[in-house]
Amino acid sequence: MGVGNLKWSRPEQLEDLLCELVSWDSRTGTIGEIEFSTKILKKLLELQYFQENSSQIHFHDAGKGRNAVTALYSSGVTNKTIVLMSHFDTVHTEEFGGSLEDLAFQPRLLTEEFKRRIADLPDDVQVDVASNEYLFGRGTMDMKMGIVLHLHLLERACVEQWPINILFLTVPDEEVNSSGMRVAVKGLVELRELYQLEYELFLNSEPSFSQKPQDDNYYIYSGTIGKIMPSALFYGRETHAGEPLSGMTSHYMASYLTRSMEFNSDFVEEVYGERTPLPVCLQQVDLKEDYSTQTSHHSAALYNVFLMRQNADDIMKIFKDTAVRAMADCAKDYKAVCEREGVQPLGDINVLEYKELLSYAKGKIGDLKVQAILDDIMSNESLDERQMSMLISDRLLLHCQDLAPAVILFYAPPYYPAVNSSENELVREKIALAQKVLREECQVEAKQVHYFNGISDLSYVNYDTADSGWQTYQNNTPVWGETYSIPFKEMQQLQAPVLNIGPFGKDAHKLTERLHKKSAFLYTPRVLEKVIESMFAVIMS
Repeated sequence: MGVGNLKWSRPEQLEDLLCELVSWDSRTGTIGEIEFSTKILKKLLELQYFQENSSQIHFHDAGKGRNAVTALYSSGVTNKTIVLMSHFDTVHTEEFGGSLEDLAFQPRLLTEEFKRRIADLPDDVQVDVASNEYLFGRGTMDMKMGIVLHLHLLERACVEQWPINILFLTVPDEEVNSSGMRVAVKGLVELRELYQLEYELFLNSEPSFSQKPQDDNYYIYSGTIGKIMPSALFYGRETHAGEPLSGMTSHYMASYLTRSMEFNSDFVEEVYGERTPLPVCLQQVDLKEDYSTQTSHHSAALYNVFLMRQNADDIMKIFKDTAVRAMADCAKDYKAVCEREGVQPLGDINVLEYKELLSYAKGKIGDLKVQAILDDIMSNESLDERQMSMLISDRLLLHCQDLAPAVILFYAPPYYPAVNSSENELVREKIALAQKVLREECQVEAKQVHYFNGISDLSYVNYDTADSGWQTYQNNTPVWGETYSIPFKEMQQLQAPVLNIGPFGKDAHKLTERLHKKSAFLYTPRVLEKVIESMFAVIMS
């Protein structure tokens, strides 16, 4: 059947569909994010195939009224299935300010407005505005265009009766906790059993992210970088500000670990010539609720660590070694000050993993009291998982002050395991094919990157079946099993390679987020078509 019979095929059709999807404001945590799944359902039902097979569209409850959506095109000739993955939530729009806020989700109008305000924009953005080659707007790049590309492929599969199954998957909450993808993992396992599917490839279409400022290269990704958040509660001894050495402030303790964690090369990995960014502190929180001249004896810090081949167990070992050395230095310097001032110092600083604190607290105050503390904190809907993690550690240590001064090491959500398929033969073939199509048909040179640097939901598939490091994460995450969990066992069942091919864009999460129109509406659709067609060429012959 020709292109003329398709709704989402020609460049102008794809642009119209993108503008429609972007206009569905779906910022994470808003009513728009809740409503998006119903809107995409209606869009899927525009296809005759799904009008006749509506039972093959499924919602997967992601909590808080949100749903991941799957839609299966079944070829009827094979069990082999390609999963098309995307997310529909976007980051918020505070940076647009009052004058542009109404245009954030209207790409054509926003692009025209930037032409009128071109003198106010950075030089590189001015060049792109003047070129007429870009479409601006929240979600144009990250990642409503990915959904458009997948709808395009799904429609072609339905209308042209492709001899391979296509499972369309789009999820909420990729930008915060990946709640959508974590619930979708179980859905993928269930659908595999229900329809007897064989997953051959997990294909994401997150955009091609720049590797450095002013980077105009186009990238194809054979994996996704991991992210984990080792965190610490610092619990000192309170005192009056007039007698500072009678206690120990948590901020004094925290300064030593934060200095040891930030830019620490012990956490850095280099694989395939690519390096993980250095660790940094994402948040430091004083848990003292009000102002007084009593010193602050409890605070917490969250550290960002990127991963390639390391797992949660590896990171905890490095983190604990770093903390032990940092607190030894802290105690040494504190004792030196006390000696100088003629004051008796406190004892050494204990360093414990959360699982050790939990066990100690249960032994001291009993399982029921500990569970009551956990339930009280996790039932507070005004707190997010990171705040809950801090407060649980703090409250337990309140009942175990004989351990103080102490540092409790724990994991705060979210956790994105690294995944890589660079050695997979199918992925190698498809990357070579994509590069060939881009070079010969689009005059674009595409480079392979082994780890997508923007964090993606591919982290939750193809998890190493031999890896047990996740147990360290489970044991040291205070909110585990209640408000946050990761389906590691199900992830280990989703054994198919991963690949990310998406459109080129710039400035994700910024006011000037923009999408390259030819890449989005001409080049990438062609590449994705060729990649998938190459997987059923043998069946068709």
